[in-house]
Amino acid sequence: MASAVDPAGDPIPTSAVLTAAAKHIQFNCQAENVAFLKCKKKDPNPEKCLDKGRQVTRCVLTLLKDLHQRCTKEMDAYVGCMYYNTNELDLCRKEQDEFEKKCPLA
Repeated sequence: MASAVDPAGDPIPTSAVLTAAAKHIQFNCQAENVAFLKCKKKDPNPEKCLDKGRQVTRCVLTLLKDLHQRCTKEMDAYVGCMYYNTNELDLCRKEQDEFEKKCPLA
């Protein structure tokens, strides 16, 4: 079964993990994402926005670790379903519902 973290407990940001956590990422990392997008719009030089990009990455990885610690079984089931079904969300609604009940947006 797929897991959202490696043996050390650090998040593995696979497409299944990121898709499963997308609502949480949108909700919890919105400020970091907006700051990054504003920076990119203001300055096309990629080097100018590296720090903002690091802030987005840090937010997402911290969030993934927190979600996995709070909702291990439900997150692993949802991620495993998404992985097995090639991120077909409609095939994983039951796992999604269980994950969102255990770890609601907050």
